[in-house]
Amino acid sequence: MSWPERLIAQIMDIGDYADVQVLVHAVGDQVLRDVLTNAQAGNFSPRSWHYWHYRLGVVKAGEEMPALPKRKCLPSDYDPYF
Repeated sequence: MSWPERLIAQIMDIGDYADVQVLVHAVGDQVLRDVLTNAQAGNFSPRSWHYWHYRLGVVKAGEEMPALPKRKCLPSDYDPYF
């Protein structure tokens, strides 16, 4: 596997209960925290993003939820050839 973190993020985002249970037992919570905190734009839906932050204790009740990662766009006048 070239990108295990991407596969883990996909299972975290769209896996069913059984998929997630296998993943948790296979890699552990710390790996899931690392994948979550280093997520790229588009890896998580807002629902999964919130769930996993609470589930893994990254965010506690009453704390502010980190924003979903966003793609960074280049300025409209960017020209890579100059």
